[in-house]
Amino acid sequence: MPPTNLLSRRTFLAAASACLLSDSTPLYAAEPIIDIHQHTNYSGRTNEQLIAHQREMGITKTVLLPAGSKYGLAAGAGGNQTVVDLARQYPKEYVYFANELPDIPGARQEIEKYLKMGAIGIGEQKFHVPCDSPPIEGIAEVAQQFGVPVLLHFQHETYNLGIENFHKILKKFPKVNFIGHAQTWWGNIDKNHDQKVMYPKTPVTPGGLTDRLLSDYPNMYGDLSAGSGLNALLRDEAHAREFLARHQDKLLYGSDCSDPFGKGEKCSGSQQIATVRRLAPSPAITRKIFYSNAVRVLKIKV
Repeated sequence: MPPTNLLSRRTFLAAASACLLSDSTPLYAAEPIIDIHQHTNYSGRTNEQLIAHQREMGITKTVLLPAGSKYGLAAGAGGNQTVVDLARQYPKEYVYFANELPDIPGARQEIEKYLKMGAIGIGEQKFHVPCDSPPIEGIAEVAQQFGVPVLLHFQHETYNLGIENFHKILKKFPKVNFIGHAQTWWGNIDKNHDQKVMYPKTPVTPGGLTDRLLSDYPNMYGDLSAGSGLNALLRDEAHAREFLARHQDKLLYGSDCSDPFGKGEKCSGSQQIATVRRLAPSPAITRKIFYSNAVRVLKIKV
């Protein structure tokens, strides 16, 4: 038999080799996590910083959301081609949506172009139009044609106006999955929500508009990303536990944070991961929110 020290050395080398990762291999968490909400060129963050950020959080696959040709997202996120380029460079780690301002000439053609190139959804729709307007109907028509979801940023008097009317779109396009996001979407988990308050801190009275949309419409889903999603869970943790249980098949994890760190108090994405793990009533619900709901709704291959 070979000397014991030689066996130990071989064992060590084999283990060390197995742990070596190439630049394109993510550092996965214990369970897979799909992040449905990130941006290129977000608040000046470089692609290299974004890649490091996602790996630090332990993300299995990231969905990149472009701003469209007019760069309409307030944080200066990149356009359609920027997300295509990054996803093609790291195809195991990134997929992408297509986007465009819904009320400009050529919007449909721009979105269709990138859907044909491989985009798996439309969004982030973050523009100053009524959420039940003809331009949004046009977006829904394209989504229906291609069988992809639409992600919308609801912000009172700023983006996708009139959330109280969005049920009209849900009824008119029952085959299209819509994903709600941002301050007004998450504020409305509370039946007594003041629409002018972006980050409410009071206890939640169940039965708010968002709660009802998730319950009443099979094609309505919720994106937990950003400070608004994190605040929705932390403002009333007892309600959050019930909410996560009640809508366990309708909620998807997203980060939507522009920091370069991927951890710590400046990273809402990593805080949301920790919060969901802490508040979700069971590991099965955690896995749905982190992974299986996104696989089903976005038709993601992992």
